[in-house]
Amino acid sequence: MDLTPYVDHLRRELAVAADAGGDEARALAERLSAPLESAARLTLLNALSAAMSDVTRELAPGSVDVRLRGLDPEFVVTPPPAPEPVREAREPVAAPVVAAPPAAEADDGTVVRINLRLPAHLKGRAEAAAAGEGLSVNAWLVRAVSVALDDGGRASAPGRGKDSGGRGFTGWVR
Repeated sequence: MDLTPYVDHLRRELAVAADAGGDEARALAERLSAPLESAARLTLLNALSAAMSDVTRELAPGSVDVRLRGLDPEFVVTPPPAPEPVREAREPVAAPVVAAPPAAEADDGTVVRINLRLPAHLKGRAEAAAAGEGLSVNAWLVRAVSVALDDGGRASAPGRGKDSGGRGFTGWVR
């Protein structure tokens, strides 16, 4: 995006204003035009960056970056990844039977709400799995979380070894 027309417009407006003040004001306007050009470019760049930040928030997980090439900004758009097509299950797959949670963790009647945002391809798979088991997606997710947490107490973080109680790391370093 070429900012030159905007900066030139600012210079013209300054010259018109200086004409009303006479020769001394015109000379002052000429001396001020170079620093004002830098300030105008920086202000316009800040405004563009703020606008693209708002666009990026709406476009997430895609983004729009403002990069400076020479004196002019350019926009770099990274579109969000295309959703994978939802595949229809041909035959319901039998899921393993899961035991009820231990009595110590029995439901006390308290229900809390969380919002879960899944990529479209995972949402479709979760819906298909729940339907295949005759459950609602919510019930299926509750059971999946319960199984994940009851299977070893807690899921280990990627890159952590189980040999030292989940406190050690495995891998290599340069």
